[in-house]
Amino acid sequence: MRKLCLLLFSIAALTGIFTARAEWNDSIRYHGEIGINLAGGANTPFWMMNNQYGLSSRERNNGYLRLGAFHDMDTTRRFTWGAGVDLAVAARFTSVFVVQQLYAEAKYRCLNIMAGSKEMPGFISNSDLATGNLTYSGNARPIPQVRVGIFDYADFWGTKGWFAVKGYIAYGKFTDNRWIESWVDRDTRYALNTLYHSKAIFFRGGNAKKFPLEFELGLEMATQFGGESYENGKVTKMPHGWKNFIKALVPMKGGDDTPEGEQVNIEGNMLGSWNFALAWKEENWSVKAYYQHFYEDHSMLFFDYPWKDGLWGIEAKFPKNRWVTEAVYEFLYNKDMAGSVYWDHTPEINEQVSGRDNYYNHSIYNGWQHWGMGIGNPLIISPIYNNNHRLRFLSNRMWGHHLGFKGQPLDELGYRIMASFQKSWGTYEVPFAEPKRSVNFLAEVTYTPRKLKGWRADLAFGADAGSLIGKSYGVMLKISKTGWLFGPKKNKEK
Repeated sequence: MRKLCLLLFSIAALTGIFTARAEWNDSIRYHGEIGINLAGGANTPFWMMNNQYGLSSRERNNGYLRLGAFHDMDTTRRFTWGAGVDLAVAARFTSVFVVQQLYAEAKYRCLNIMAGSKEMPGFISNSDLATGNLTYSGNARPIPQVRVGIFDYADFWGTKGWFAVKGYIAYGKFTDNRWIESWVDRDTRYALNTLYHSKAIFFRGGNAKKFPLEFELGLEMATQFGGESYENGKVTKMPHGWKNFIKALVPMKGGDDTPEGEQVNIEGNMLGSWNFALAWKEENWSVKAYYQHFYEDHSMLFFDYPWKDGLWGIEAKFPKNRWVTEAVYEFLYNKDMAGSVYWDHTPEINEQVSGRDNYYNHSIYNGWQHWGMGIGNPLIISPIYNNNHRLRFLSNRMWGHHLGFKGQPLDELGYRIMASFQKSWGTYEVPFAEPKRSVNFLAEVTYTPRKLKGWRADLAFGADAGSLIGKSYGVMLKISKTGWLFGPKKNKEK
C-alpha cells in the first residue's frame, strides 16, 4: 500500500513539474497563519474545536503556527495540475508537528487524480455554517490516500447541461498509530495500521441557467479494513492482500482468516450515507433543502428497515444585503439505528435482525475517527472527549437542532454565528442513566483590511453548557496572510 501511494504521488508530482512551464502564470500561492485559543472550563469550546479539519485541540489554552504553499489547478484548461504542502507546529495538540496537507493532483478534461493528504469538504451541506455531513464533515485530519475519478460535475453527452455526474474511488491509510498508543487505555479494544477505502457517485439534474430547479442524488461508501486489533493482550491480525482491497470495493463476507463476525457479515467497517438535495436557484438568491441518511451495514443501505434517522437541512442565500447573506438550519435524529435488537441467524433460530447499528462504532476497529476526531458529523461526540480514553463514540443515540448564519455589515468586516442544542441517550450498549444535553455557541468576527492586502484577522467567542461534554467558554484569535511567491504573469506584464 505504501509503495502504491508513493508511486502514484510521484507520478502526479512529476506530471506537475513537467507541465509547470505551460501554467506557471498561476504562480505559487502561500498562506501563513497563527491561531491562539484561550479557554476556561472543561474544554476548548465546541465550535472553536470542531470542523477545523483536525487542526484543533480539546486542551484549553492552545495555539499553532501554520505555513503552506500551493499551486492551484486552473480548471479552465484541458490539462492542469496542482500541488500543496501545509505544515504546522502546535502547542497542547495531539502532536507538536502536524503535516496538515501534502498532495499532488492532476486533471485531464473531467478526469482527476489526487495523491496525498488534502483538505476536501463534504458533499451537499454548507461548510461554513452547517454541522457537517454524516460521512465526511471536515472534522478530522485528512487521511493520506490515492483518489481517482470525476471530482467536479461533468455533463452527460447530449444532455445540454441538464444532467451531470461526479464520483471517485480512493484507497489510503490512517496515520494516528503513535497517538493511539500514547492515548488509549490499553485494557480496551483498539486497532493500529488501519487501511482506508471510500467511493462515491453523485448525479445532478436540472440546468439553473435555463430553469431554477435543480436536484442532487448521491451515495457515499467507506470502509476501514486491514491492520491489527488489540484487546486484553490478544492481537487479531486482519488480512490486507489484494482480495481484501477488492472486498473493500465490493462489500463481501470475510474469509476464514477473519473473525467469526466478519464471516457472517461484511469484512471491515463498512458505512456511508445517501444524500438528497433539491434547490431553487435564482440570479441573486437561492434556497436548498437536503436530507442525508446514514447506514452502518447493508440492512440500512436499502430499505430492510424504515429510514427514521437522518440529517434534515435547509440552506438559504439571500438577495444582496449586508446583514444576513446566508443561513442554515439543520435537525439531526439518530435514536432509531434500525431498532434495539440485533441477532445473527443460527441453525437453531434462523432469523436475522440487523438492528442496533451503533453509528460510527465497530467491534474490531477504532470507529469512524482519525486522531480522536470523528470523521462524520461532530454532533456525535468524538472519542477525543472521552475521559476514560476509549476509542468509542459514547453518545451516538441523540437528536439535535442547529442554526448558523453570517453577513458582511461592512466591506472590511464580516461575522458568523452558530448555535446548536442536542439531547443524547448514550448508546444501546451503554445507555446514560439520564439523558444528557449540550448547548454550543460561536460568534465570530472577520476583519480584512483594504490597506493590508492578503491579511485577515478572525476573533471568535465560544461557549458550551450542559452535562454531555461540560461547561466551557473561551476566545480564539487567528491572524493570517495569503499572497503569491511570484506574482501572476498578467500582473507582471502590467
